[in-house]
Amino acid sequence: MPSELYLGLMSGTSLDAIDAVLLDCRSRPRLVASLSLPLEPELRETLLALCQPGDEEIFRMGIADVAMANALAHAANCLMQEAGCTPDDIAAIGSHGQTVRHHPESGFTLQLGDPNLIAELTNCHVVADFRRRDIAAGGQGAPLVPAFHAAMLRQPGEHRCVLNLGGMANISWLDADARRPVLGFDTGPANVLMDGWMQAQLHQPMDRNGQLAQQGRIIETFLEQLMQHPYLSLPPPKSTGRETFNQAFLQSTLDSMDGVFSHPDIMRTLLEFTARSIAQSVLDLGQQGRLIACGGGSYNPLLMQRLQALLPCFVVETSSAHGIEPQWMEAMAFAWLAWARLHGQPGNVPSVTGARGLRCLGGLYSPTTD
Repeated sequence: MPSELYLGLMSGTSLDAIDAVLLDCRSRPRLVASLSLPLEPELRETLLALCQPGDEEIFRMGIADVAMANALAHAANCLMQEAGCTPDDIAAIGSHGQTVRHHPESGFTLQLGDPNLIAELTNCHVVADFRRRDIAAGGQGAPLVPAFHAAMLRQPGEHRCVLNLGGMANISWLDADARRPVLGFDTGPANVLMDGWMQAQLHQPMDRNGQLAQQGRIIETFLEQLMQHPYLSLPPPKSTGRETFNQAFLQSTLDSMDGVFSHPDIMRTLLEFTARSIAQSVLDLGQQGRLIACGGGSYNPLLMQRLQALLPCFVVETSSAHGIEPQWMEAMAFAWLAWARLHGQPGNVPSVTGARGLRCLGGLYSPTTD
């Protein structure tokens, strides 16, 4: 019997680590094993630099493409070793790659981590380059996780909104009426501005558990400026990334204001910006239901508290209440998208991305056969 084990690799906008999961897709997808490996600091800095225009971009991109592929293959091999698997046990690896540019309005998106090299280094089939097929069909190429959210978490009779809190935040609206289409889009930043401020100003990877933000107060004038960002008022389908929400944007917004602000107050305001922009987007889709959070931001108790306060008619919880550890949701989604590709199933949701129709996503890269 052909293997139905799929390995998912994901490194998101936060650029902190590679998450790797092993998914059993014989019936309802089931997590078998998982691990997370930090990105090497030098590679992380290279990838961050590539997210903005700079000198010798093509050369630096080529070097980073190879380095990222090596890192992704290493994560896959480590997971197989830990799980006691061989490449013959794996139907395919679903590798998202590292996004360094995302411009669907111009018809392109770019993820690094050469799948040819991953196939060579793991001796596994690899499915990668998921986003460009949707963009070719007129879509945003993002978010792509709503199809997996619907497969795993839709519950007829209850409105559910799945919220991914990575670098950026995106939502999947699963209507109580299963006949209605899945909706979703990127709401704006989740952790990217908070993490970026901590890294640039305090040389710490993140505000763990929102401890610094809890010591601060909201700077109302700053928050008002942030909430006026034009992306928030764009109608869906829409998606965003570091091209729009980055430290240069944050610093220019602060520079336009009078006053000197403390780090706790800035962090508290950035957290509130994340919470309010998400709540505004959720309420545009429905007035009550269940909000199921996943991703790194779901471990921030202050952010979760603010979401509950801003969405009083929703039950706010994490995906762990439904048997899925929040950290692994996205990597699981790309393992599942690899399953969909090998089974000829569509992976996009046109009502989310705006594509002209359902499309089978990703290219297939095979290992050596000798």
